[in-house]
Amino acid sequence: MPTGWEKGSLLDIASYLNGLAMQKFRPSESETGLPVLKIKELRQGFCDTDSELCSPGIKSEYIIKDGDVVFSWSGSLLVDIWCGGTCGLNQHLFKVTSKIYDKWFYYLWTAHHLDRFIAIAADKATTMGHIKREELAKAEVLIPSDIDYQNIRSIMAPIFDLIISNRIEAHKLAALRDELLPKLMSGELDVSNIQL
Repeated sequence: MPTGWEKGSLLDIASYLNGLAMQKFRPSESETGLPVLKIKELRQGFCDTDSELCSPGIKSEYIIKDGDVVFSWSGSLLVDIWCGGTCGLNQHLFKVTSKIYDKWFYYLWTAHHLDRFIAIAADKATTMGHIKREELAKAEVLIPSDIDYQNIRSIMAPIFDLIISNRIEAHKLAALRDELLPKLMSGELDVSNIQL
């Protein structure tokens, strides 16, 4: 191992917060509900009109925003950087954060162990395969020295920032397309006089 580097586990570099059973946190009649992020939404990358709603008054740590790392630890195991808008974190999903390390670092280490986690979950799949927190503690990571971390960060952080901003922009453009296309097709919007 390079000088100054250390071995650790996923739990040494990040916190894995399990979501809430959102059926217990439905919005009141006076509240505008917040979409619930479940495995289905994580797989498709966005919430839709079929997504359940929860109260916007849930604790802030259970609110997912664009750029948050989310790890599905039950059923369909996957890890992604959420860029589908603000929503509430449902159970069976971890919100992955760190006060010390950057998003790219804990995202990549979690993704590195994903195939092993999938294999572990498949072995337990009597009903719905999952992994336990103890597997996170066993998942080994290499932590660079401060100077090496900063050098790697100078490359990785801008790449991840660009990935996130591009995905957010793609969602905005898709929403604009979905709003404009029916109006163009119906003739409600006339673009025949627009010159390029």
